[in-house]
Amino acid sequence: QVQLVESGGGLVQPGGSLRLSCATSGSVATIAYMGWYRQVPGKERELVAFFFHGEMTKYADFVEGRFTISRISAENTVYLQMNSLKPDDTAVYYCNRREYYSGTWSDYWGQGTQVTVSS
Repeated sequence: QVQLVESGGGLVQPGGSLRLSCATSGSVATIAYMGWYRQVPGKERELVAFFFHGEMTKYADFVEGRFTISRISAENTVYLQMNSLKPDDTAVYYCNRREYYSGTWSDYWGQGTQVTVSS
């Protein structure tokens, strides 16, 4: 069973920084893409940053150059460095993994980690 475990969330003041991590376990996929989404009550889950087609990346417009996605262990572990955080960044951040194995594509989500930006 594939599991994604996020860590690094918490309470931070506006302008502060956090580094989120997502580790994969139980995967036997031959191809996998990973990234981050976030969600607040009353709104749809939205893309934050994602790896796709190798090392290519995609960032949401609201990131505005403040966040950086990285991958130390390719296809297994992904990070999100968040700087200059704003109150509007408050949300539950979810790690996502899209993988291919034995002719099938599957989508997996972490449990989420809360990020709260407040004075």
